[in-house]
Amino acid sequence: MTPAEIPWHPLLLSLKVASVATVLALALGLGLALLLTRKRFRGAALLEALFMLPLVLPPTVIGFALLHVLGRNGWVGGPLLRWFDISLIFTWPGAVIAATVVALPLVLKASITALEGVDGQLVAAARTLGQPELDILIRIVLPLAWPGILAGCLLAFARAMGEFGASLMVAGSIPGVTQTASMAIYDAVQAGDDTTAGILVLATSALT
Repeated sequence: MTPAEIPWHPLLLSLKVASVATVLALALGLGLALLLTRKRFRGAALLEALFMLPLVLPPTVIGFALLHVLGRNGWVGGPLLRWFDISLIFTWPGAVIAATVVALPLVLKASITALEGVDGQLVAAARTLGQPELDILIRIVLPLAWPGILAGCLLAFARAMGEFGASLMVAGSIPGVTQTASMAIYDAVQAGDDTTAGILVLATSALT
């Protein structure tokens, strides 16, 4: 297979989807982790468990739930379609949302562990010196917790690169539009094209 015959679009689309999903998962996961670790409130454990569900639920269950949320009659997809003529179903942004949902728990768990591992004496000392909470967060907490948070981001990126079930239900597998590498591998195997499937497997493994 020549370079021109390699299915670049699924690989590039997977990179785009995984990159955007990782950024979104970082923003949401870190924000939730800060909320759960810095402010103890009733229902915190339940909230954490709710966002960790994608780790244990089958991807098709997640995809089904997202269809009901993002579809034309969903409580998010319906208003978007009626008011802004925007549809997320069978689009690459829909694949991003699906990948974000399944990658979020990895960032969230890693961020909670990293934030809880920061030495509380350093934080207490900064407070006694009159440092504002925002400065403590930016100058002490986040730099110390960053290695753990980064590890979560890397896991989230790898998870988003390999996302299949939920993305397939939400975005479909439309060649040249929403077909990511994992979907292209499945389609190639179904078509008996082991060469293309093998190349995509090697390329995806190298990227993750």
